[in-house]
Amino acid sequence: MLGEPSQRSKLIDVTYQQLHSFLSGRLEGGSQEQITQIITPRTAQLRNVSRPYGKPNDASRKAIESGTVTLSDGVKLQVDDVAKEFTTVLSKHFDIDEIHALILLRSFLYNEGLHLNGFKSDKTLLEELVAAITPFYYSERLFVLRTLIPLFRAQQNAEDPIHVIASENLPKIIPDGRVLAGELIDEYLRKTSEEVPSNLGTDPRAASRWAKQNCKEQLLLLEVIFWAMWGYVSCDGSLVVKLYEAAYDTNLGSSQQNTMLLLDDEGAQILQDSAALWILITIEVLELERIAEPDGVEFSPPPDHASFYVTSVDSVKRIHALVMANTGSQHACAYLAWAFVLSRLHAKAQENKEIPDAYRSFLDSTISPPGRGKEREPTHALMARTALSSDVGLFNLLLTILTSSPVFVTATAWRTGSTVTDPNAIAFRSVLKGLLMSTVELVPVELIPEFDSFVEVWIALFGRSESRSVVGICKQFWQYDWHQGAARRAIFDVARSRFPIHFRPLVRLLRALTGSGFLDTDSLSTTASAEYSRISDGDVADQEICSRHVFYYMDKLPTFSLVIPVSSCSGPNAVYEKVQYGPSASGPGLTYKNIRAIRLPGGSIMSPRSTGRLLSSDGGDVVAVCWEHENSGWKVVIDVLTEYVTRRRMYVGTADLYQDVTFGRTGPGSVPLTLRLEDVGMEIDDGGDEALATDALDLIRSVIQDQPGLAEELLESLEIGDASSANDSRPPDLVQLTTMILEEALSRSQARNFSRTQLVTSAMSVLSALLTLPKYSPRVWLYIRSTSVLFSSTQTPGFASVALTAERVSGQYTMTLALLHLVQQLAQEAFASVVMIPPDNQRLSQVKEEVLLRAANFVHGEIWVEHVGWKYVQLGDRFEIGRRISSLYSYILVQSPPAIGNRPYPVLSQAIIDTLVHKAASSSILPLVSAIATSPQTLGGLYASRHLGDARRLIFLLESHLQLIRLVLNFKQQTSPQGAKPSLLEQALCSRISGGAGFSDSARARVDPVDVLATFVKERNVGTVVPLEAMRVLHALCSSLSMVAPSPPTIVGHLTNPEATVASLVRIVEHPYDELPLRISVWNFITLAVDKEPALANLFVAGDFHIPMGEGKEKAPDKTRRDSKDKGERTTALEVSRAALEHWKELWEANPQLLASVLQFLLVVWQHGHEHKARIDATRQNEEFWSRIAAIAREELGPYPDYVTNSLVTSDDERHSDLHEAVSVQAYRGMAKSYAVQILGQDVFLQPRPTSSDAPLLKPLSYTKLAPMFKAEEQLNESILEAVSSLYDPSLYDTVTEHLSENFPSLSLEQIRSQDPLVERELGDDFVFSPKLLRSRLQLCLMDDERVGDVEEVEKQVTSINLNMSLTHSQIALAEAWQFLFRQLLPFIRVEPGIRSSLLTLAATISADLARERRQGEVVATIHGTRLGVLLSILEAAWFTTTADAATDVDSFITLVSNVRMILLNEAQPLSQSFLGKLALPFHRTLLQILYFVVRESRNMARRPKVFNASKRLTVTELVDATVTLVVDALRLTFDSARTRLDLDLDRDMELLVAVFEQCTRPDICSSSLPWLAKCQETDVINSSLDLLVHSDMVGLSDLPLLRVRRIPLYSPHVLLFHMALVSVPSGAERFASEGVIAAFSNNSLSSAISAGQVDVMLPELPGERSPVHRAYCSMLAIISGVISALGRQHQYFTAAACGIVPLYGKQISRALSWSIGDPITLPLLEEMEQVVNLFYAITESAPPLTNQDPIITKVLRVFGSHALILLQQLNYALTHPNHLASLLEPVTAEERAAMEKEPIATASISSVDMVDLQKHPLTARLVHRVFKLCSLVVSTLVSTSHAYDVLLGEQEDWPVHEALVVPHSKVVLGEPASVGTLLELANCSLDILRNLVNRPAGQAIAPATSLKEVPLSVRQATLTVRQNLEALLIYAVTQLAMWLSKPDFDPAAADMETDEHASQAMEVREPVAKGRAPRPSLTLAERLRRGMTGEMASDLQALLTRSKPVLAKSDEVLEKKQTSGDLTQVLLRFLNERVVAPAA
Repeated sequence: MLGEPSQRSKLIDVTYQQLHSFLSGRLEGGSQEQITQIITPRTAQLRNVSRPYGKPNDASRKAIESGTVTLSDGVKLQVDDVAKEFTTVLSKHFDIDEIHALILLRSFLYNEGLHLNGFKSDKTLLEELVAAITPFYYSERLFVLRTLIPLFRAQQNAEDPIHVIASENLPKIIPDGRVLAGELIDEYLRKTSEEVPSNLGTDPRAASRWAKQNCKEQLLLLEVIFWAMWGYVSCDGSLVVKLYEAAYDTNLGSSQQNTMLLLDDEGAQILQDSAALWILITIEVLELERIAEPDGVEFSPPPDHASFYVTSVDSVKRIHALVMANTGSQHACAYLAWAFVLSRLHAKAQENKEIPDAYRSFLDSTISPPGRGKEREPTHALMARTALSSDVGLFNLLLTILTSSPVFVTATAWRTGSTVTDPNAIAFRSVLKGLLMSTVELVPVELIPEFDSFVEVWIALFGRSESRSVVGICKQFWQYDWHQGAARRAIFDVARSRFPIHFRPLVRLLRALTGSGFLDTDSLSTTASAEYSRISDGDVADQEICSRHVFYYMDKLPTFSLVIPVSSCSGPNAVYEKVQYGPSASGPGLTYKNIRAIRLPGGSIMSPRSTGRLLSSDGGDVVAVCWEHENSGWKVVIDVLTEYVTRRRMYVGTADLYQDVTFGRTGPGSVPLTLRLEDVGMEIDDGGDEALATDALDLIRSVIQDQPGLAEELLESLEIGDASSANDSRPPDLVQLTTMILEEALSRSQARNFSRTQLVTSAMSVLSALLTLPKYSPRVWLYIRSTSVLFSSTQTPGFASVALTAERVSGQYTMTLALLHLVQQLAQEAFASVVMIPPDNQRLSQVKEEVLLRAANFVHGEIWVEHVGWKYVQLGDRFEIGRRISSLYSYILVQSPPAIGNRPYPVLSQAIIDTLVHKAASSSILPLVSAIATSPQTLGGLYASRHLGDARRLIFLLESHLQLIRLVLNFKQQTSPQGAKPSLLEQALCSRISGGAGFSDSARARVDPVDVLATFVKERNVGTVVPLEAMRVLHALCSSLSMVAPSPPTIVGHLTNPEATVASLVRIVEHPYDELPLRISVWNFITLAVDKEPALANLFVAGDFHIPMGEGKEKAPDKTRRDSKDKGERTTALEVSRAALEHWKELWEANPQLLASVLQFLLVVWQHGHEHKARIDATRQNEEFWSRIAAIAREELGPYPDYVTNSLVTSDDERHSDLHEAVSVQAYRGMAKSYAVQILGQDVFLQPRPTSSDAPLLKPLSYTKLAPMFKAEEQLNESILEAVSSLYDPSLYDTVTEHLSENFPSLSLEQIRSQDPLVERELGDDFVFSPKLLRSRLQLCLMDDERVGDVEEVEKQVTSINLNMSLTHSQIALAEAWQFLFRQLLPFIRVEPGIRSSLLTLAATISADLARERRQGEVVATIHGTRLGVLLSILEAAWFTTTADAATDVDSFITLVSNVRMILLNEAQPLSQSFLGKLALPFHRTLLQILYFVVRESRNMARRPKVFNASKRLTVTELVDATVTLVVDALRLTFDSARTRLDLDLDRDMELLVAVFEQCTRPDICSSSLPWLAKCQETDVINSSLDLLVHSDMVGLSDLPLLRVRRIPLYSPHVLLFHMALVSVPSGAERFASEGVIAAFSNNSLSSAISAGQVDVMLPELPGERSPVHRAYCSMLAIISGVISALGRQHQYFTAAACGIVPLYGKQISRALSWSIGDPITLPLLEEMEQVVNLFYAITESAPPLTNQDPIITKVLRVFGSHALILLQQLNYALTHPNHLASLLEPVTAEERAAMEKEPIATASISSVDMVDLQKHPLTARLVHRVFKLCSLVVSTLVSTSHAYDVLLGEQEDWPVHEALVVPHSKVVLGEPASVGTLLELANCSLDILRNLVNRPAGQAIAPATSLKEVPLSVRQATLTVRQNLEALLIYAVTQLAMWLSKPDFDPAAADMETDEHASQAMEVREPVAKGRAPRPSLTLAERLRRGMTGEMASDLQALLTRSKPVLAKSDEVLEKKQTSGDLTQVLLRFLNERVVAPAA
């Protein structure tokens, strides 16, 4: 709708609200120059206070209509027709200048956004716009005025951060201050009489809103007047008169034209605030403190003197007349102030006789009021008496203003939503302080009628406020006013003279003057305002000054007052005597003296004959006397507390404890008369003795709070006995005393009037303050541990039963909050004192942990889980309780991270994390999540009801809760494995919770916490911390949920309006003036969302859920543009990132962190490029985009900065290293470059690969932009060597570790390691270790001047490590990026001419650098591993080649070989450390892959002639020897380690080691197996592997989740592969056979399952995958077969031993061989049958000859024969009925299932011949091939077991006729063993297929590969298999027939019995269906055989052989066999004729 300007204007981008925040320090607005640039174009607008937005005018209207507007900052805006229309409407509606209306519109759209929730039927779009923009316009009008206030304030304060800005800009904005003040007054008066605009008159709500806005502007005008008059504008007469006239004319602002529209609470509050400001202004302009100065009044000042109102007699007269004419009580303050001015004028006139006549006449008129006669009295005295009279109520008015006006009470200002800009500013209090000082100078304190009220006002002014607002005036009072004469300190003299008779006034006054502000028991205090009042370091110093004055004043009181009975002044036992000095006994001269020494309360002794002054009349029974006796008031305070405890304990019947808690001064022999407190006449008011004790505790805690030095001084003074004390009594311990008070208060039964709240709160606060003192904190811990009242359950008397119960009834939770503060202080002291506890005093640590555990359990069980449901008078208390508890939890988790082993108080932090994660209950989680879910509705209600104080506390609660949630979620990610279940907290965050309406207009009953969090990010009324924390929580939640398996919840599923949420986040990252941390955090979340959540990723990348598909590459951008226009120009994150890259060079220089975030987002988008193909295709074809990315990748980083911190600097209240900025910039540039390199690699990855080998390789545009680098060898080398460079300095660690061990032995670096996720850390001096946490741990050491240097040194060292690690991190990232890029560029690089030579040279260079590594340590190992990774990627690019290398390349390779050997043997980075798992990121796997490449490439080169000479071969041999030695050692270590644990890393190690071992033991590279076999024997690695196999879980069921993820068990596959490698070398097989392999294979975790015949192809626990048991079983069979085959007949002992395993595996073997055509078939089952048959084949091939048979072997083979014939019958049926076979196939894996789904349905008529057609049935063709292969193996084994070749070659009498198993008949019966008919049928089938195959091309593929591991099934392979099958069948059939006929007789029964015997001995056939047992042949069969069946069989065989002859001959051509000298068919035909046909004939 509105196009963005090409150039940004700060007038639009920065609102006045933001400008005010910049000036107030609430937002980081950049440098002074930047803020000045924002102010300068606004100078005219700020100057025009009456019409800041101007009026409509022709010039502006024409400019708008022209379509181009030039703003005051020079930026030109293009205005389209829509903008013109909107601007005109706004200008007319608000009656403002058109250009200002345009700026307002643009600024609103840019900063707020236009959210139109559907048009109502009665509203147009323009009306909607006006309604939406009105609040923004009203707010901006207020902030235009507010902008001046911080400028005025800063201009007067040289220490203000913006003082320079104010001094430079204020004169430009306000050239003449008096003119401005006049304009402000005129504008104020105009507004009070302004009527509602006519266009709003018809809408009452709009009119009311306008009237309130008008009043708010009046209030701000008054504020601006106040601050202008504070110092910028002089108070000249005419101006003061004008102000007074305005004040009285408007009756302090209450006279309003629109009063009827201001009747609600908000309107009334604005008017009250205006009245309060008027009162301040009328006092301020009189400048009372200046008037009070000796030279403050000058009747005739010098000409150059600034004008002052007293110099103008006319002005003075006018003011006097105005004041005297307005004597209402609301004007009492001005009345009294003017009285003081008159008094000073009279005093000056008496001093100065020469005064102007006009002045003299005026002063005379004020001295002699007419009509007074002789009672002549100065007017000012009468005025003062009138003002102070009780009827006027001056003190009540002041007290009301000080305790209920938002001007002075921050909490009230927030609660009422006051418009006052700076509530409770110190300037406001300073004005009233001037009034009080004037009052006491005008009237003696003793004569003030309402002294108690005056004391309350004094306390309210100095003590009932946030500290930062009173500490300045308190300090001024002590340092200035105290010394200005007795009048100003008289209030203290009066209170002191009555102390301790009147105990409370002096104590309360002194407490108020400590500068510590109000107490938490004060009704004016809210914790939110207390948090808000955090004071600066300067204020802390000022507060200490005030507290010290109070301490010293109280420590040496010059008087002590007593009430003495008159009777004690006479008689023989008189203690006192009267001394008469005056004329009468009642006169002022009456004094008293004491006759005896008196021990006073507090322990001091008043010596005899001390003088006392009478305070009261002496007419009664008692008199009050003030004695001149210096004493310590502190000890009196302690005595008050002691007496309180004593009295309470006596009351409850524990009088025996009295002596324990007193001074012990009543013992016998004490000479002085001892007075107790009750003896001195101490008055106890309505508050009772609890009030006294509370005031005493409050004074103590106010003095010692946050003042450790002063606190220790105070406590030491309490412990020192009085010098005049005769006995050795010891004062009570303050800690013990406070604890006893607390115990007493909490153990009392419930009283009628519960008045303990303040006492309990004060006592706990004193304990909290004492905890900060190292000397006294152990006492606090011990007393708290010993008491049971604090952290007790509700069943026992204590806090839970007394305080909580009472507070739940009252709804006010002061004690609960104090308890939580105490617990927080306990936690802080515990962690801060960790380094102070000596190692030999761990008992104290145990005590602290025990107390903290009790406290945490109590807080959780009694408060946290229940507090949400309590009753509250102030809703803010609920928020504060929740905040303090969640802050406590957060603090503990930060200080003692559960992920760190060596942490302080581990049980405590574990208890917290158990409560919130591991053992979480809904009651623990609900307070967290419900607070967040309900906060929008609650916050909206609080804002609507103007309870801003509670709203602020809710915001603090959200900050704390969000931080805790983030910590918990981050911890869960650190400790929970991938695929863990979501925690209860995550489930709660992803559940809908009752919360009501949120920020939006929807009013749903239930809300999603996730949606609320997303809303917080874009909201601006929740402060600046909540959006950032909410974004971090969303990031942590998204990251944590992505680890949940199997179906993680999504963020997008819990967003009400995902498109709007995403648009708001995109606006944040686009907005240049949003806070950088928030923008970075949002970028991080967007990046994570694109990575983890596809739906949300679509929104960020495409802007909607549906990605438009373009019609070709040319049309896609146009269509996208068209679509986006239809959607209202919705900007996507992808577009924002592309726009940012247009200025990448500026970002590279100024803000590389933001550039890195943008590039990281792009990288993740490209990593998911296939998902966003339609959206990124246009960008992928954009040359400019890739030019920028490639430019970043090529950009030189330049020299690295220094990283050793020299000094620490403080900026923005944060301490940083002086090198932080430089290092951070360099590190982020490195990160940005690494992301750019990865983006290039990822784009190449997205390029479609060629579909066939001859297809051209298409180069992506990204590669073409980078390709020149690979052709320029020098540039490539520079880039790669830059990537593998390393600045890491391990000596920094050594230094700081040594320093810590010497100075802070209980602190380790690991304890301060940052626990934030890496993505949330900032590169710089806070990257790896937290300096903030370090300072927190060492804060007590900072109190010791001797250790400050040590602390600072450690901090500098830690920041140095962080700086060094930041640079190292970016270097590692860059190296990994180049590694990734190389791997993606492999197909492109390899074809580059000459690149292999360059890469080998580069590899040699890098490897040489790696070989020279001398640094040690874990981080170096990580760097080492990364650089090895780069080397590996380079070697992969220069991978194996078939062409011959040049001599230089061979030399480079040999150099590489030599360097790799040195890397292998490097002592600084030994490979053993990596293997042993002592490194966090081991590098041995990378090195093993390099070794694999080097050894295998060496094998390749070794095969080529004349490549290696002797020297080169020696180099290779040295590497192979070193590698084999290492690998065998590592294998032994790995096998042994695997025995103890299940570990994925060990499994991966084993896999690589076995692969390298296999390469290094090949004969072509290892000429002799003796060395490595000797090493195997030395390490006993073979036995160790077998041992592992025996004891390992070969199934993987011990860790079922892991098995489901990996699909294969750990270890056993690699162990079996290791055995395979050994067995493949004959000498290795021999060694292996001697290590007990049969025993191992017979006794392992599979043995029971195998022996029971229960090994299935699939496991129920692992659906969709082949059973690991089955795979291992097949491998074991293969290994045994391999050993037997390798050993042959020379080692028959092993064959015999192997036969022993057959009975053990009998049931499983029988099960495999008993497969029938009715059973399903799987490919793994086929493999099992193959391996079983192969085992028997190996046994029979290794069996001894017939002449020396082994009975065991013979028995085993006999049994196999009977089973094999039955199996052969089934295989025959399967091969002759392939359609049925195909229907039996069951898929096991997903790949097989996919292949089956593609397989067409077979018809019933299909034959075996048809099945070889690929186009029809590729899967079935492969299946038939496998069955043929099995069939061939079975028949070949039968051929061997039946000694068929002996039959063919031997004499008939030597034939083993007992091996004639095949019955010679043509019948084929499925349930019976195979007959000769079966063999003939199977042979005919084989012949048919072979005939089909030999007519096809040899290389033709019959079936494609179904997986990467397979190769296509070719005609040649199929031909070979079928031919072998046919040949074996022919041999077996012929020999079996011959042997059968040579049998002397045939007894079927005997034969069958024999078969059964073997079966029972060796194998157990399945019982339910005995398919493996042939039925007994009937006698009819024997008869038929005898009758000539032989002839029929022989003729069929002859015919088959004849048909086979030409087909077999033709197959030789397909198999490319050389011409053989024999013909098998001819041999068999001849044998058949000679041995079968002829004898039969």
